[in-house]
Amino acid sequence: ARMMITFDAIVRWFTESGYDVQYVRNITDIDDKIIARAVAKGISIKELTSEVISAMHEDFQSLNIKSPTVEPRATDYIPHMLTMIETLENKGFAYQSDSGDVNFSVRKFPNYGKLSGRNIDELQSSNQDISKYDSLDFALWKSAKPNEPLDAQYNSKYGMGRPGWHIECSAMSCELLGNTFDIHGGGIDLKFPHHENEIAQSEAANDMSFAKWWVHNGFLTVENQKMSKSLNNFVTIRDALNITDGESLRFAIIRTHYRSNFDYSVKALLDAEKSLETFYMTMHMLDASQIDIDWNDPHALKFKNAMDDDINTANAIAVLFELANIANKQKSKYHADLMKSLGMILGILESTPVEWLHRGLDHHHIEPFIAARSEAKLLKDYARSDEIRKKLLDLGVVVKDTHQGPMWYKQIVTL
Repeated sequence: ARMMITFDAIVRWFTESGYDVQYVRNITDIDDKIIARAVAKGISIKELTSEVISAMHEDFQSLNIKSPTVEPRATDYIPHMLTMIETLENKGFAYQSDSGDVNFSVRKFPNYGKLSGRNIDELQSSNQDISKYDSLDFALWKSAKPNEPLDAQYNSKYGMGRPGWHIECSAMSCELLGNTFDIHGGGIDLKFPHHENEIAQSEAANDMSFAKWWVHNGFLTVENQKMSKSLNNFVTIRDALNITDGESLRFAIIRTHYRSNFDYSVKALLDAEKSLETFYMTMHMLDASQIDIDWNDPHALKFKNAMDDDINTANAIAVLFELANIANKQKSKYHADLMKSLGMILGILESTPVEWLHRGLDHHHIEPFIAARSEAKLLKDYARSDEIRKKLLDLGVVVKDTHQGPMWYKQIVTL
């Protein structure tokens, strides 16, 4: 979620800024873990990956992540990978070892380490494959292993096998965006060795610069420890959505600059909900609607400058709080409209206030209580009115009297 929301925000801002954005978000649908899991479940690799990709799309929809221009799957680009591997072999950058694997010879590429700033002579690898020329060499093509399922194997001049992870990304990127393209990115943990290896094999094959700019988002942490499966401290998107709604999770992530680490906690989610509640209450009270943004407006310009400054969503969101404050103090519909319209650029504030404020609540169960309370107030039976208000609070519902009538919404308990 952290990485996908980060790049969704970047693509949204580029689009808003008038760029013609070609956004490629590739999917690895063949690797050792996928094969092992499919075998363990007794299903085909295609069945497993289709199931997981479908679940991924559901999760992304809940976070309001837009679809990319193209979402290629590695298994559809095997011929492109084999062509690149053969080119690397012909140029002397790749070799087939005794194990049958085809490896990239890292020391043949003179600028290896230029992205991460690593010195090749100081690098060590835990790989003990003695068939490699150097322990740092990485697999471009993995030969089929005994007892592997047939749907994990592809035919090639190197024998049956499957591609290595790094070559997948290079082949798909170059095929869809060209041998040199503008921006490549991902999580900071991919910088080395994955992105370093992509640069090496792509530039060795094509004799030109691979990506002009590299963008990496910071780590997702839990209590300042990197979130990972190995530490068993990871939280899935669906775990988080059992605590909060998708918009609040998105807001919690984008209120931190993408290059900074984001420390996940229930408190962070609830704080995000409380902030969105402020925005949606403002939108409700002032009947906010989307407007054409005048980028000469001081607040709009401040928002734009924040986003132009390395996609600083944290400072951009600070502008939304400023607008909410002005809108509430001055009862200014224009400032509420601008707040909503700028928020929509970030993929938030797209719901109607009632939709968001009533999220997860049973409308048919609650409305009779609201009607009974209104009737009690009309009859000046304030004891009955207070009794109903307390009962609603027990149901997690807050009632607020406004000049537009009673307004009710989900209670947020902050930590």
